[in-house]
Amino acid sequence: MEQPSFKRAMKQRHLMLLSFGGVIGTGLFLSSGYTLKQAGPFGTVLSYLIGSILVYLVMLCLGQLAIKHPVTGGFHTYASLYIHPSVGYIVAWFYWLTWTVALGSEFTAVGILMQKWMPETPVYIFATIAIILILLFNIISTRFYAEVEFYFSLVKVIAIIVFIILGLLVIIGFIHYDGYGGLNTIADRYTNPTFPNGIGSVFLTMLAVNYAFSGTELIGIAAGETENPEKVIPKAIRATLWRLIVFFIGTMVIISILIPSYQGKSLESPFVVIFQKMGILYAGDVMNLVIITALLSAANSGLYAASRMIWSLSNEGVFPKWFGKLNKHHMPVNATLFSMIGGLLALFSSVYVADSLYVILVSVAGLAVVIVWMSICIAYFNAKKIDRSLKVHQSIPIIGFILCLVSCVGMLFDSNQAPALYFGLPFAAFALTYYFIKFNKKRGV
Repeated sequence: MEQPSFKRAMKQRHLMLLSFGGVIGTGLFLSSGYTLKQAGPFGTVLSYLIGSILVYLVMLCLGQLAIKHPVTGGFHTYASLYIHPSVGYIVAWFYWLTWTVALGSEFTAVGILMQKWMPETPVYIFATIAIILILLFNIISTRFYAEVEFYFSLVKVIAIIVFIILGLLVIIGFIHYDGYGGLNTIADRYTNPTFPNGIGSVFLTMLAVNYAFSGTELIGIAAGETENPEKVIPKAIRATLWRLIVFFIGTMVIISILIPSYQGKSLESPFVVIFQKMGILYAGDVMNLVIITALLSAANSGLYAASRMIWSLSNEGVFPKWFGKLNKHHMPVNATLFSMIGGLLALFSSVYVADSLYVILVSVAGLAVVIVWMSICIAYFNAKKIDRSLKVHQSIPIIGFILCLVSCVGMLFDSNQAPALYFGLPFAAFALTYYFIKFNKKRGV
């Protein structure tokens, strides 16, 4: 259904950079180090390649659904229509969980990276400043938010392009790099691939890789606030997907060649390590600043997505009406404030061992987004049976669903990621219980 209360203020450039903003954050700049340590150089590239295929399949399905139903709230509406209303409800809450938990990881990372320059200042001080900034960006207006996110994301895109260019110059021998031996190094990485924890580690790290790609689906969330969605959405999806795949795969190939024995902490960026080893003056500081910008951008996109999910639930009558109110600028301020709860996780985690908790936060967010992707695949599969005019073949959602399921099973065998289940499953049970209590009350049962 149409949601006229939201302004259709986003253009194609906003939609593309919104998706970039959600995707290019901690998953690429920071947790790629975790994947490299677990899967090795060849395994990391293979893992990201599989992740690229998966996100491409899911986005093909989402694009068709978004064109057919261009509403704010996106895919939880599709799950309600084509699977079951209770599934749509769970999907909405899991997607909210994806981003509200991700907010905690983004803000924690900002605080820790800022300590590079001010080591005596507590993490929670920087996290609090970041929380206030992102909150302001999300309550002024849709157009203001979109413009801020556009320029935030532009910084990240330029940084990645520069990184890939400099990395290629190292690989072909134009820039000196300690420990790199030309073709011999490349041959050693890829003709004799090694997996530090066995080839199964490729699948164990899939959840972290999926988390790195989470955010592409934001195009579906913003469909209700986009000008000419039937024309803009397909173009934005195609342009976003191939750029992201080039960025991610190109970046991971360079990282895996130049620092194959990465042993850094979860919050030490491989990007900073490589720039420092290139010997470029102040490169580490510049990259640290770029990563902080990337984290703020991802948090900006995340709060947008989480607030729209809460607003959508309220608008459909399965969450208190107070959360569905809009201010004079047509912004869901109440839903935004509620969604910022995830930011408080940053303050909590900074009191304890932030580095260890970060991997758990990433895993919880990764599990949540994979469940959302699975729902998109099922919804499209069912929609295709009803409407044969949908263009994507029915085998696409089946393959996408299987790849999502494999990544969920893989996390059971990774002690760092398994705790996500201990939180995710009870969360689903609680949300489902609330839904049926609410639903039965509405029916007078």
